[in-house]
Amino acid sequence: MSRRAAGLRAWVSQRVTAVYLAVYLVYLGLRFVGGGPETYAEWKAWAGDPAVAVFAGLFFVSLLLHAWVGVRDVIMDYVWNAGARFAALAVLGLVLVAYGIWAARILIVAGL
Repeated sequence: MSRRAAGLRAWVSQRVTAVYLAVYLVYLGLRFVGGGPETYAEWKAWAGDPAVAVFAGLFFVSLLLHAWVGVRDVIMDYVWNAGARFAALAVLGLVLVAYGIWAARILIVAGL
């Protein structure tokens, strides 16, 4: 990929993650509105399915990547001071890493 098309990677990743997030949320909506698990045992069985773990993990990775690209672009466009831009991007990165660790912990503790 050439230097001129550097924004293409961010644009494509934003679109791909948006599609995955939308499809996954529609799936969850249909799954739970259409008669989701009612008892603890049913919830545990559903959450223990390896496919659920993979798709939930992909959801959180997609969500964090989507947030990084979107907020990073806003910061790059509207924060002109280099020091403030660096600080804002550093804070954003730290917050998203913390959210990623939190999501991973939730998935691991839940047995996903």
